[in-house]
Amino acid sequence: MFRFSMTSFHCRLSIQLSLMVLTLLQVQQLVVAAEQPNIVLIMADDMGYTDIGCYGSEIETPVLDKLAGNGLRFTQFYNTSRCCPTRASLLTGLYSHQAGIGLMTGDRGYDAYRGDLNRRCVTLAESLAPAGYKNYMSGKWHVTRHTGPEADKSNWPLQRGFDRFYGTITGAGSFYDPATLCRGNQYITPVNDREYQPDDFYYTDAISDNAASFVADHLQKQADTPFFLYVAYTSAHWPMHAPQKEIDKYRGVYDEGYEPIRRKRYERAIEQGVIDKRWEMSNGAVSWEKFQHKAWDIRCMEVYAAMVDRMDQGIGRIIKVLEENSALENTLVVYLQDNGGCAEGYGRASNADKKERFDFKPFGPDDLQTKIWPPMQTRDGRWVRTGPETMPGGEDTFVAYGLGWANASNTPFRGYKHDGYEGGISTPFIVHWPVGIPGDQRGGVVHEPTHLIDVMPTFVQAGKAEYPAEFAGRKIQPMEGISLIPAFTGQTIQRKEPLGFEHHGNLALRDGRWKIVSAYRRDQPTRWELFDMESDRTELNDLADENPELLKQMIGNWQAWADRVGVQPWPFKNKPSK
Repeated sequence: MFRFSMTSFHCRLSIQLSLMVLTLLQVQQLVVAAEQPNIVLIMADDMGYTDIGCYGSEIETPVLDKLAGNGLRFTQFYNTSRCCPTRASLLTGLYSHQAGIGLMTGDRGYDAYRGDLNRRCVTLAESLAPAGYKNYMSGKWHVTRHTGPEADKSNWPLQRGFDRFYGTITGAGSFYDPATLCRGNQYITPVNDREYQPDDFYYTDAISDNAASFVADHLQKQADTPFFLYVAYTSAHWPMHAPQKEIDKYRGVYDEGYEPIRRKRYERAIEQGVIDKRWEMSNGAVSWEKFQHKAWDIRCMEVYAAMVDRMDQGIGRIIKVLEENSALENTLVVYLQDNGGCAEGYGRASNADKKERFDFKPFGPDDLQTKIWPPMQTRDGRWVRTGPETMPGGEDTFVAYGLGWANASNTPFRGYKHDGYEGGISTPFIVHWPVGIPGDQRGGVVHEPTHLIDVMPTFVQAGKAEYPAEFAGRKIQPMEGISLIPAFTGQTIQRKEPLGFEHHGNLALRDGRWKIVSAYRRDQPTRWELFDMESDRTELNDLADENPELLKQMIGNWQAWADRVGVQPWPFKNKPSK
C-alpha cells in the first residue's frame, strides 16, 4: 500500500515537473518570439489548390512540404483570382480596389481601377521600415502601369519601401529572356547583368538566387537588424518553360490524362486534411478520349510540373541560407499563390502562318525584349513557336497548359483564374515560424476563412510595427484584415466582416459558412448562386431558390462592400475623366 502511494506520488510529481518544463519552454519561446522575426513572403503564379505535395499533388515539392510539416497549412485562404489585384491586396492589406488596382494595370478612369498603386495605401515594406526592417524583393512586381525604361518610377519597388530589387516590372513572359527585367531602377538583360551570370539563365532560378543572395548579404553585414524579403515567382505562369532535366523527371506521370490525376489528388487531399470527404469533386472540363493532341498535352503538364519542382528547389536555397546562418528559427516564412489554375489559351493555337512576316536578327547584350506575350524571337534570333505542333519547354516555344490541366490543378473545385468560384480564389497558405508556432500546433491545419488582407496586420503585429494613419503627408486607409497570429497558437480568428470579391464582373461574398457567387456572362443579367461551404465547398449545389431571404441579405452585404471599396459594374459603361 505504501509503495503504491509512493508510486502515485512520483507519477504526480513527474507530471507536474513535465508541465513546468513545458510551461518554461513555452515562456522561453514567447521571449524569443518577442524579438522581431525576419519575414519571408513567397508567392507563386497561376497555380491551383492541389499543385503542391502537401495539398495533394504528385509534383515533388519537398521543401514546401517540410515547411508545412513543421508549420501550419490554411485550407480556406483566399486571393483575388488574378495576378495584379492579388499583388496589390497582398502588398497593402487593402482590397485591391482600395489600392487602385481593381482590374489590371491599365487606367480605366475610376479611382479603383487606375492600374497603379495609389498614395492612400502603404506597402508591407513601407510599414515595416519604420520598425527597423530592411526590405528586399526578388521577382514579379506588376502593380504599376508605368513600365518602360524611361517611365515614371514612383511606383516601382525602390520607391515603395524596398531597399533592393531584382525582377520584372510587368507580368509574365519568357523564362529565358524576361521582358522588363530590372536591377533596382535600371533595366538589364540576362546577358549584361554584371551581378548575376549563371551558366544557363532561367528566370525562376534567377529569382531564387538573387533572393538568397539578398538574405546572405544581410545576415553577413547586419544580422542584428530584421529583414523582410518578398519573393514573387512567375512560375508556373505560361509559357511552359523548364530545363530538360526537370521535365524528364515527370515523363510518363501524366500519360493517362486528366481524370486519373484529378482522382488521385482528390484522395490525397482528403488524406492530408485539406479537403473534406463530404465535398464531391467537380466535373471534368475536357474529355481526354476526344482530345486530339494527347502527346502535346502530356508534355505541357510535364513541363508545368517541372516548373513547380524547380521553384521548390529554389525556395530550398533561400531556406538553406537561413539555416546556415542560424536564422530560420525566428524567421516567419509564408507561402501562397496569386490565383487558381489558369485556363487561358495563350500559345495553344499555331502561329506558323505568321513566321514569314518577320526577319529576325540576334539581340545585342543591351537589346531589350520588346514583346511580352509572346515574344516573337529568342535572343539569338529564332522564331518563337506556338500551337499543338510545338512541344513546349525550350526558349523558342510559347505554350499554355490549357483547360484540362487547369481543371486538374484546381482539384476538386470548379472555376479558374478570373472566377469567383473556389477554383479561382483558393490558394494553399503555409506558415512556418518555429518560435512563433508552439510545438503542439506544428503540422496542423487551420480551416477558418482567411484572405490576402490579413497578411499586413499579421506582419505588422509580428514585426512590432505600427500601421500608419498618415504616410508621406497623406492619409492612409485603415487595414481591412485581421492578424492571423492567434491561429498560430490554436486560437480562433475573430472576423467581423464578410470577405468580398470582384474581378472582371465575377462577384462573390464569403460570410462564415455561406458564400454567394455570380459568374459574369456577356449580355445576361447578374445571377447569384448560394452555397453552403461546410457541406459543399466545391459549389455543386445551388441553394439560392431554397433560401431567398438569406440570398437577398448577402447580396445586400456584397453591394455595401462593393460601394465602399469602389467596385464599378463590368463592363464599364462610361469612362470618367481623369
